[in-house]
Amino acid sequence: MIDFVIESGLKATWDEPRITALVDAILGRERPQLQQFVVNLHLVGDDSIRALNAEHRGIDSVTDVLSFGLLSTDFVVPMDEPADLGDVVVSYPRAVAQAAEYGHSVDRELAYLVAHGVLHVLGYDHEEESERLRMRQKEEEALQPLGFTR
Repeated sequence: MIDFVIESGLKATWDEPRITALVDAILGRERPQLQQFVVNLHLVGDDSIRALNAEHRGIDSVTDVLSFGLLSTDFVVPMDEPADLGDVVVSYPRAVAQAAEYGHSVDRELAYLVAHGVLHVLGYDHEEESERLRMRQKEEEALQPLGFTR
C-alpha cells in the first residue's frame, strides 16, 4: 500500500498510478519477499522540507528529497501484517525547478525523486562513487519501463 500525502495548501499532484507502478517495480526487484508493504509518500513545500532537514540531518537548507526508513533486517513482520518501509518526503518546488533545469517533465522528476527515496528506505546510499553509480542504475531501471525517460 502506498499512502500519497500532499501538504495542505500546496498546489501539487501525484501521478498515482505511475508512481505506484514505480514503487511496486522497485520493491519487486529489491525485496520480492515483501508481499505486503506500506510506504508513505509526501509532497511538501520548501519550508517543510527545510525544517525536516534541519531537525533530522542538522542541515538548515532546502533539499529535494528526504527518506526515513523503518525497514530492518532484524525485525520480523507477522505474516498478515504489511511491512512499514517508512516515509519519502519530496519538495514539490524543488522538483519543479529541477525538472526545468534538466529539461524534462515534473512527473519524471517526481518519479526520479521517489525512486531515489525508496532506494534509500531500502538501505541504499551514495556516499561512495561506486554506490552512487549503482543507485543511479537502479533508479533508471525502475523509471524506463514506465516511460519516465530523460
